[in-house]
Amino acid sequence: MNSFVKYLLKRILFMVITLWLIATITFFLMKLLPGTPYTNQERLSPEVIAQLNAQNGLDQPVIVQYWLYLKNLVTGNFGISFQFQNQPVANLLSARIGPSLQLGAQAIILGTFVGIILGTISAMRQNTWIDSLATLVAILGRSIPNFVFAVILQYLFSIKWQILPIAKWDGFIYTILPSVALAMSPLADSARFIRTEMVEVLHSDYVELARAKGLSRWQVAFRHGLRNSLIPLLTLLGPLAVGLMTGSLVIENIFAVPGIGDQFTKSILTNDYPTIMAVTILYSVMLVTVILIVDILYGIVDPRIRVSEGSKS
Repeated sequence: MNSFVKYLLKRILFMVITLWLIATITFFLMKLLPGTPYTNQERLSPEVIAQLNAQNGLDQPVIVQYWLYLKNLVTGNFGISFQFQNQPVANLLSARIGPSLQLGAQAIILGTFVGIILGTISAMRQNTWIDSLATLVAILGRSIPNFVFAVILQYLFSIKWQILPIAKWDGFIYTILPSVALAMSPLADSARFIRTEMVEVLHSDYVELARAKGLSRWQVAFRHGLRNSLIPLLTLLGPLAVGLMTGSLVIENIFAVPGIGDQFTKSILTNDYPTIMAVTILYSVMLVTVILIVDILYGIVDPRIRVSEGSKS
C-alpha cells in the first residue's frame, strides 16, 4: 500500500470518528433542553403530547433513542419536522440547500480567484501604490461585514443604476449581488495570504535560481511562487467555503433567498429540534468533507506531506 493510500485512509477514519462525536454531542445537547419540539404549541393537551411522545419514540429510554437516532442518520433519515407541517426534515433541507450551495460556490470561486490575482500582483509590485491599494481592499473586505456590502450593492446596482434585481430568487441574475457580497471575505483573505506567502517565496533561493535560468518574473511567480503559496490558503478556504455554502443568515434574509440559513433561523425560533440537529449534522458533514478534500490537495500540492504522514504509520 503506497503512502498516498495510507494518507487517504487515515483521513477518512478521522472523518468518520469526528462525525460520530458531533452526532453524539448534538443528540445529548438537544436532550438537555427542556420540553419537546412541540411543547411550545399551547393548543396541545398533556394527553396529546404524551401520545406524540409515544408515537415518535420520545418516551423510550435515552440510550434507546440515541441508538435509533444513529441508525436513522446512517440511512439519511433526519426525522419529522414538528413545526413545518410535519414534513420530513430531509425534504425541507433538500428544497433549500440548493440556493445556499449555489451562492456559496459562486462566492468562494469569485472571491478566491480575484483574491489570488490581487495578492499576486500586490506581491509582484511590493511597496508601490498598487500594493497599498490591494492591501486597502483586503482590509476593507475583512473589516466591513458582508451585509454592509449587500446594502451598498443593492443601492448602487438595483436602486440607483437599476442594472440588477434587488432581491428574490428567480434565475442566475438574482444570484449576482448576494454572491458578490459573500465573496468579499474570501477575496480579502485570499489576497492577504497570497501576498504574504508570495513575498516570502519570491525571495527564496530556488526562485532566484529559476530567474537565473531565464524565466520571466511572471513565469516565476505563477509556476513556482504561487504553487507554494497555496498551502496556507487551502487551510483557510476549507472551513470558509462550508460556511458560505451552508448559507449566510443575514445575506439570505436581505436578498430573500430561500436557503438553508433562513430555514435554520426559523427552526431555532420554533424549537424544531429535529431540523436544528439535521442542519448541524449537514454542516458537519460538509465541513469534514471539505477538510478531507483540503488534505488530499495538500498531498497533491506538496507530496512531502503525504510521504511524511505515510512514514509515521
